[in-house]
Amino acid sequence: MTAKTPPLTGGALPPASGQPGHYTPHEKRDRILAIVGASSGNLVEWFDFYVYAFTSIYFAHAFFPKGDPTVQLLNTAGVFAAGFLMRPIGGWLFGRIADKQGRKTAMMISVLMMCGGSLAIAFMPTYETIGVMAPTLLLLARLFQGLSVGGEYGTSATYMSEVALRGQRGFYASFQYVTLIGGQLLAVLVVAILEQTLTDAQMHAWGWRIPFVAGAATAVIAFYLRRSLAETAKAEQLERKEAGSMRELFSKHMKPFLIVLGFTAGGSLAFYTYTTYMQKYLVLSVGMDKKVASTVMTAALFVYMCMQPLFGALSDRIGRRTSMLWFGLLGALGTWPLLSALKGVHSPYAAFGLIVVAMAIVSLYTSIGGLIKAEMFPPEIRALGVGLSYAIGNAIFGGSAEYVALSLKAANVESAFYVYVSVMCLFAFLVCFLMPDPRRHGHLNDVH
Repeated sequence: MTAKTPPLTGGALPPASGQPGHYTPHEKRDRILAIVGASSGNLVEWFDFYVYAFTSIYFAHAFFPKGDPTVQLLNTAGVFAAGFLMRPIGGWLFGRIADKQGRKTAMMISVLMMCGGSLAIAFMPTYETIGVMAPTLLLLARLFQGLSVGGEYGTSATYMSEVALRGQRGFYASFQYVTLIGGQLLAVLVVAILEQTLTDAQMHAWGWRIPFVAGAATAVIAFYLRRSLAETAKAEQLERKEAGSMRELFSKHMKPFLIVLGFTAGGSLAFYTYTTYMQKYLVLSVGMDKKVASTVMTAALFVYMCMQPLFGALSDRIGRRTSMLWFGLLGALGTWPLLSALKGVHSPYAAFGLIVVAMAIVSLYTSIGGLIKAEMFPPEIRALGVGLSYAIGNAIFGGSAEYVALSLKAANVESAFYVYVSVMCLFAFLVCFLMPDPRRHGHLNDVH
């Protein structure tokens, strides 16, 4: 192939020219643009999903009967967790679409579904207006979004892993989590700006609806961006009878499926502990003011986002398996000291520092999470394998993180949550210890 390779704007992804890891400037530019295009849609979709977590502290009263604020938050956390239960279905459905119809098609559908869910929540009546139908409709909207985001992770992880440059896959594939965290950051930043602009009463009355409207609007833009993406799956892969087949996945690739499920359990739990739940932990357990907590989390998430390419590049040098082993070990040893120290701090700067240390540990996993999963499966079932295994582990352990933490707090045994997170990180370490090294056994080594 010469430097006149067709631009990466449609059809199938052009292969690399020359020896492994070598790309012409034109090919390299096309692949980087594809990463940007895919990740921009990823950012919007995760913004829409996470806005719920960061605004629930303001709208909990609107959808549930009056009572203890902690109980109301527990109810909203339950709805948040319920959205995760749809992820395995989304992982299966969109994984099959991506493996049979193409990654691009699956990503376009998922972002439109997320748009619909955000729009519904933005204009949803309150409990005072329609009674028990309010929490019911909220639950339905979150289930719809859960289905969407269940498909988003697997398809975007697959696409970005396949389009990333060989030899630098860890660095480029890390931008999936750059934009995933960027979606969280943007969500908490929008909330922080609204908190500085509106009164507390206005935020509780109607201000919380604004981010959902913005998320729905930007999802439409993301849809048009994704329309311009090239397809990474080859026609012959999509046409294989085993493409997107559950029978193929479970009969021939059960071991990698269980490995991904295992380390996703610990990784997702740690991720949601230090991101979505952390804001509530700062308010309810540390005793920090809501606005201060939002500011601390905004700053911490920004640093966390910037860490991803650095840890992704590190994995290119030391290997994905080594990065995962360090995550599991440090997560198991560091969770109790970090959360205990956080509970005793009085300075927001000290809280920020401790959270950043925790996020650095989690970055060893998140920076390469999508890539190492994609390396475990062949192309004809890659999106299904990545999406379904991740969605199941994430639904059970990640989506329930807030609910478990708040339940244990309500039962006055909050420290039991520290033990829970530590044990799951240790489990991830053991799974990765038994995992084959993707550098020698991965399915992306021969992918153009």
